[in-house]
Amino acid sequence: MNAVNTQCRLAARPVGLPKDSDWQIVDEPVRRLTDGEILVQVEYLSVDPAMRTWMNAGRSYVPPVEIGEVMRAGGIGRVIDSRHGGFAVGDEVYGTFGVQRYAISDGGDVTPVDTSLAPAPVHLGALGISGLTAYFGLLDIGRPQPGQTVVISGAAGSVGSIAGQIARIKGCRVVGIAGGEDKCRWLVEELGFEAAIDYQAGDLRQQLKTHAPKGIDVYFDNVGGETLEAALGRLARGARVVICGAVAQYNSSGELRGPANYMQLLVARASMTGFVVFDYAHRYAEGVALLASWLRSGELRSREQVVHGDVADFPDVLLALFRGDNTGKLVLALGKR
Repeated sequence: MNAVNTQCRLAARPVGLPKDSDWQIVDEPVRRLTDGEILVQVEYLSVDPAMRTWMNAGRSYVPPVEIGEVMRAGGIGRVIDSRHGGFAVGDEVYGTFGVQRYAISDGGDVTPVDTSLAPAPVHLGALGISGLTAYFGLLDIGRPQPGQTVVISGAAGSVGSIAGQIARIKGCRVVGIAGGEDKCRWLVEELGFEAAIDYQAGDLRQQLKTHAPKGIDVYFDNVGGETLEAALGRLARGARVVICGAVAQYNSSGELRGPANYMQLLVARASMTGFVVFDYAHRYAEGVALLASWLRSGELRSREQVVHGDVADFPDVLLALFRGDNTGKLVLALGKR
C-alpha cells in the first residue's frame, strides 16, 4: 500500500488556549504491516475537553502527549489491511488511534464497533467514553436516589447531557447549568431536565437557590472554578459532589483555582470524589448495555455535532469546545466534506 498518512502532532506545550504554532501537520508514508498488526483508516475522531489536559507536562491520570507525538484521540475506523487473526478487512473498530488518517495497531487496545446498533458517532458519544463517564460517575460516585435534586454543570456537553438524562431516568429532579438560552431550552424541552440555568445570565448563586431551594443532593461537576464554589454553597446534608472535569480552568495560564469554600463539605456532611472512567474498564459492557437499552426505548437521547473535515482541521475543531460552540458530543469526521 502506498498511502500517505497525515498526522497532527504536538509541536509545543500550549500556554492558555492552544494556538497554531502548538501543532505540526505532517505527511508520511504508511509503512508495511508486520505479523500481528492491523491498519485502520480512521473515519471519526472524538473531540473532548480532556485533550487540553493531555497536552500539559506533569502528573495526571494518563501520561502527557510528548512533543513531536501524534495527538492522542479516541477514534472509529475501518480495518483496511490485516495481519492479525482477530481482525478482518472491513471490520469497524474503536481505539485510541490519535489524530491521523491511518493508524497501525497490534489490536491490544482495539474493540469492534457494532454500527448496526447505532451510527459510528454515537459510539463515540452516548455509547462511548462520554456516555460511560456519565454512567459510572453519576451512578457509582453520585449514587442518586429517586426524588433527590441533581445539578449538572456543563450540562449541554457530551458527558453532562447524558448524566442529566440518567438522573432523570432514575427519578431525580435534574437541574442543568449551561451557557446560552438555546442550550438551556434544549436541556428542558428535549432532554427532560426540570430546569436549566444560564450561567451567562449572571448571579449563579441566586439561580441555584431558586432552582434547588432544598439544596443539592448530587452535584456532577464538569466545570470547576466559580461554578463549583456556587454549588458547594447550596449542598444538602449528605450531598455527593462528583468531580468529572474542570473545563473552565483547562486553558488557565496560572495555577488552577480550588474552591475557597470547601468547608461547606464539612457543614453539609458531604463528600467530594474524583474519578477516572478508565478505572471501570472491566464494567464497560454493563454500561454500554444499559445505555443502549435506554437509547432504544427513547428514554435517552443522543446528540452528536459532527464536523466534516480532515486532520488539519483538528486544532480549530478543538477550540470550538472552549468557545462553547458545541452542543452534545463533538466529532470530527475525516475526509467527509
